[in-house]
Amino acid sequence: MAAALMANTLYSLGFVLEKRALGSLPEVTIRQPARLLRLVLGSPLWIGGSLSLAAGFGAQLAVYRTLPIAAAQGIFVSGLVLLVLLSARLLGEETTGRERYALGAILAALLMVVLSLKDDGSGADTVSRSAPYQLILLVCVPSLAAGVWLYGAAERRSRHRHRAPTTGVEYGVAVGLLYGVSSLAIKGVSSYLTTSGLGGAVVHLLKSPYPYLLMFTGAFGLVMSQAALQRCRASLIVPVCTTVTCLYTAVLGTLSFGEALPHDPLRLALRLGGTALAVSVLLTMPKHDTAPAQPPIGAKELTPP
Repeated sequence: MAAALMANTLYSLGFVLEKRALGSLPEVTIRQPARLLRLVLGSPLWIGGSLSLAAGFGAQLAVYRTLPIAAAQGIFVSGLVLLVLLSARLLGEETTGRERYALGAILAALLMVVLSLKDDGSGADTVSRSAPYQLILLVCVPSLAAGVWLYGAAERRSRHRHRAPTTGVEYGVAVGLLYGVSSLAIKGVSSYLTTSGLGGAVVHLLKSPYPYLLMFTGAFGLVMSQAALQRCRASLIVPVCTTVTCLYTAVLGTLSFGEALPHDPLRLALRLGGTALAVSVLLTMPKHDTAPAQPPIGAKELTPP
């Protein structure tokens, strides 16, 4: 539990620091990844944010060794509240009334999914340590393709002239799919953590798909998320991304790692209902930004004479 709360804090702080750093950088784009990396690596504030995210990754590894996948997602999603507070305090971002209702509905949906995991008296929740590689690849490869395609489609639409500013929902869903795959890979890597026989564990890990899934999602997720964060409000794009990641990991991760589906009708209804509610909220969230545009961090406000 302590590791999960620590991961929440580190992830929220990391995203906000990166967003603040990106506000003072020239526009970045996924079509120029080398330039993007050169710009962000030259920002001490961005490096601080990325180190915070890396520390959150380490805390997440510890969580997956002790909690079932979906139960862990319920704790991770509580970080949305901290993220919105930090965004308002450090970035000056404000969510609209409609967006606040949507975020509340998303939290309710994820709570329903978590409640569906409660022990029904048949015994404690089990924490699976492995999954068939073929099943993991069958789940992850189409998800990665869908995420990259969706992001590319959002990029093409954003280049249309006179298009209203986007809220970033499409970007958030796309990056969320990549981070969902990354979350499953982290779960897989956690199963190889050991205090003895380190050499053999590393060899077995390199024979699995998990490190390569992490490398792919790490490289593409870095470029995609930074471009999206610069264009959109962190207080909206990160919650959408987190929602997709948590639902993806809770549902498909539970299936892939065999951590028991609910047999009780009420628990099954909670899981299906929560998933349906979260998806419907994402589909109905505003696609164009109606909130006042935020001036770049550090920019001076101009007043007419």
